[in-house]
Amino acid sequence: MLFRLILYLLILAYTPMLHAHKASDSYLTLQAAGERIDGRWDIALRDLDYALGLDGDDNGEITWGEVRGRRAAVFDYALSHLHITGGKQACALQPGDYLIDTHTDGAYSVLMFTAACGAALSNITVDYSLLFDLDPQHRGLLRVEYGQATHTAVLGPAHPRQLIELAEARSGAAFWQYLQEGVWHIWLGYDHILFLLSLLFPAVLIRHNRIWLPAEQFRPVLFEVVKIVTAFTVAHSLTLSLATLGVIALPSRWVESAIAASVVLAALNNVYPLISKRLWLVAFGFGLIHGLGFANVLKDLGLPNNMLVLALLAFNLGVETGQLAIVSAFLPAAFLCRRNWGYRRLLVDAGSVLIVLIALVWLTERAMNTQLVDWAFLFE
Repeated sequence: MLFRLILYLLILAYTPMLHAHKASDSYLTLQAAGERIDGRWDIALRDLDYALGLDGDDNGEITWGEVRGRRAAVFDYALSHLHITGGKQACALQPGDYLIDTHTDGAYSVLMFTAACGAALSNITVDYSLLFDLDPQHRGLLRVEYGQATHTAVLGPAHPRQLIELAEARSGAAFWQYLQEGVWHIWLGYDHILFLLSLLFPAVLIRHNRIWLPAEQFRPVLFEVVKIVTAFTVAHSLTLSLATLGVIALPSRWVESAIAASVVLAALNNVYPLISKRLWLVAFGFGLIHGLGFANVLKDLGLPNNMLVLALLAFNLGVETGQLAIVSAFLPAAFLCRRNWGYRRLLVDAGSVLIVLIALVWLTERAMNTQLVDWAFLFE
């Protein structure tokens, strides 16, 4: 029964991962003052093309003329998926300038708008639903500026609404906020989860004469997992800090493609083992790459200048907390099931093959900046 429960949970976990293609984010910045909010919303042209069909001649290239010609449609579509409330009163959104900007992962349409709330603002509520019906992995990275305070949040299908108290940020509240964002990032980062699972699958087994045998004692298994998790933590904490502080800067497309490649290699090593010992070295090497991915999210969220170190520390601790929760849930159950043939055949072998296939799709889509599968029909 325990083995069946683990298998069922893994199937549920894999299901949303199959829908994940290249990371889809938009960047929503709100500047609140008095009764008014000035907004800037950066939405990827590839996402708007997916939703509205901006490429009118279907030649695979979106020109400024095509983008400009659909200005009204883009504003109508975007603003219909955003609702801002000041206190208990809905704010009226008015479209403004329409621009194009370039992010590290491609061209973005920039929508400038204002929100008139009719009363002095003490808090605002943001309801966000952009692209949720087309891409269940889409996220809106929200940044709210009020005086010298900066508030951030990640909006997604599971958390589409955010209440922001417009007050000067306190250190305790900021720490808790970035801690939560770190936890949610690792729990919603399916590529990071699959990489971690790929390393954990064989942790309760021993490679002998080209076959996997169950480990006899839990203590050596736990010690090996501690080394793997510690190496991964040290590595991604290092690059997370360096990249967030601007010491390292790489295009996010390269980073995300490398993360997908790391998942492929880690899972493939379970099927055709080239490295069966000192997996902590593998975790450390690939952890350096994953740290750059964490940093991209943290930079997009924005760090308060007056609490830079505190926010960085909190986000990193959040990532570790989320990671340890996954390990703590998986390892004891895996150790109890390690003697079952299904664990080795279905989870280690078949599970690793499935991870390889999923990660190969990610790698292709991220490297080529394309989408191989249209998942919209699943939500019609």
